[in-house]
Amino acid sequence: MVKVGYFLSCEEWGPRELLEQAWMAEEAGFEALWISDHYHPWNDAQGNSPFVWSVIGGLSQVTRRAKVVTGVTCPTMRIHPAVIAQATATSAAMLPGRFEFGVGTGENLNEHIFGDAWPSADVRLEMLEEAIEVIRLLWEGGVKDHDGRHYTVENARLYTLPDEPPPILVSGFGPKATRLAARVGDGYMNVQPDGEMLELFRSSGGGDKPAHGAFKVCYGEDEAEARKTAHRLWANEGLPGELAQELATPRHFEQASTLVTEEMIAETIPCGPDPEPHREQIRQFEKAGYDEVYVNQIGGNFEAFFDLYRKEILPELG
Repeated sequence: MVKVGYFLSCEEWGPRELLEQAWMAEEAGFEALWISDHYHPWNDAQGNSPFVWSVIGGLSQVTRRAKVVTGVTCPTMRIHPAVIAQATATSAAMLPGRFEFGVGTGENLNEHIFGDAWPSADVRLEMLEEAIEVIRLLWEGGVKDHDGRHYTVENARLYTLPDEPPPILVSGFGPKATRLAARVGDGYMNVQPDGEMLELFRSSGGGDKPAHGAFKVCYGEDEAEARKTAHRLWANEGLPGELAQELATPRHFEQASTLVTEEMIAETIPCGPDPEPHREQIRQFEKAGYDEVYVNQIGGNFEAFFDLYRKEILPELG
C-alpha cells in the first residue's frame, strides 16, 4: 500500500509557517515530509524561499516520527557538493533514521545566481553523478581528497556524521536522468504518476528501490475560488517540456505562465471541496507503482485540509 506524506513548499511559505505545517501534518497522520530547496520562488506571487537547511534543523525539533526528504536539492552549482555533504550529514544526525536526500540536476532559476553559464542537460547529469560521488566519499569519514572533472576536494573531513549515511534519491523526468537514478541512486523521484519512467528505472538497475511521487491540490469550500488561487500561485505547473529547467528568473516564469489558463491548471490540480480527486491522484501513483506520494496544499486553509486527510483519506490507506 502506498504511503502518503506532505510536501512543504519553500516557494510559498516562510520558515515559521513551514514548521507549523510540518507539525500539523504529523498530527494528522502523514508519515513523511518532502521539502523543496530553491533560491528563488517560481514567481513573485509565491513570495518565499527560505534556506532549506535552516528549516530542516527546525523540522528536527517540531516533528517526532515523520521522515524528512529534500524534494529536491541540486548539489552541483549553487553550493559545492562538499558543503552539501556537511549539510546533509548534520541533518541526518539531527533526524536519526528519518532523513533522506533527494537530488536532481536543478533549474537555471536557482543555479545561475553566481553568473555561471547554465550547462547542457548532459553536462548537468555528469555533474550530478560526480557530486553524489563526492558526497558519499565525505560521508565515509576521515580526511578525503577528490580531483574530478568538475569538483576538487582537498584535505576535507566531516567530523559530525550520522550513525548511517542517508539514502540518496534521484529525480528523473526523462530517460537519461532516470537511468542515472537507477545506476547511482538509492531511490527515484518524480512529480508525475509516470509508470513508463518508473519501469525504466526498475529495469535499468533500480529494482525494488523506493519510488516517490508528488502532486499539488487546492482544497477549499469554494471551487471557483480554489481554482483562481491555484492559477494565481502555481500557473507555472502548466508549462511544458524543459522550460522549468531553462527559464532564469521569476519574471520569465510569470511571462511564460500567461499562456497557462485557469482551466488548464484545474485539469491537473484538484481544486475545491471534493475529496475524491485527491484519492484519485493517490491511486494514479499507486497504480503506476510508486511507493510513496506527497501532497502539497496550495494557498493556505490548512486546518480544513489536514482535517480532511485525518478523517477521510489517510484512514482509508491504513
